[in-house]
Amino acid sequence: MREIKYTLLAEGTSDQALIPILNWLLRQHFEDYEIQSTWADLAGLPKPPKSLSDKVKTSLHLYPCDVLFVHRDTDNQGWEQRDGEIHTAWDAVNEHIRESLSAKLVPVIPVRMTEAWLLLDEAAIRQAADNPRGTVPLDLPTVKTVENLADPKAKLQDLLQRASGASGRRLKQFNRRASDRMIRIANSMVDFKLLRALTAFQRLESQVQALTQQF
Repeated sequence: MREIKYTLLAEGTSDQALIPILNWLLRQHFEDYEIQSTWADLAGLPKPPKSLSDKVKTSLHLYPCDVLFVHRDTDNQGWEQRDGEIHTAWDAVNEHIRESLSAKLVPVIPVRMTEAWLLLDEAAIRQAADNPRGTVPLDLPTVKTVENLADPKAKLQDLLQRASGASGRRLKQFNRRASDRMIRIANSMVDFKLLRALTAFQRLESQVQALTQQF
């Protein structure tokens, strides 16, 4: 079977939650391929790269791949600005090597942050909160409003706390594993089709679909 190897270069450890999403998305468009994913773990290096171009260069060197997904949250910046930053870093790397990069670049730019893509599956949130049979109303945002949330991370943390039913000392212990719970939500989600209603995800999928002409 043919294979696609990709590396995810993201902003933080919790953004490993993007891997199940990317796996699903690639399988939608590369049905006859085996998908191999790698997390670019640069924080543990003796001298972690600081600039985005250095991070791209180091990721390609340490984690060779067919596709490099580079994640940047929009935060308070526009999607176009983040996309420009990623392509500028990519071009800077390309200029300093002898041959053109063989890997393909795909930016991953959620609005406003990765957590926004994890707010739509109630069952997955309850599972990640260790209380899958909980009945406390969670009041999830709708697909139409999720990209307009000022702080998706805070919203997701609030939903997880409510779903857990924890309080006091147990709640403090619960909050210490916030990053792990983000990843658990993504791993618990069976279908990511709802994300197709989001503009940022539509842009991501269109670029993944374009890859089919290059393999």
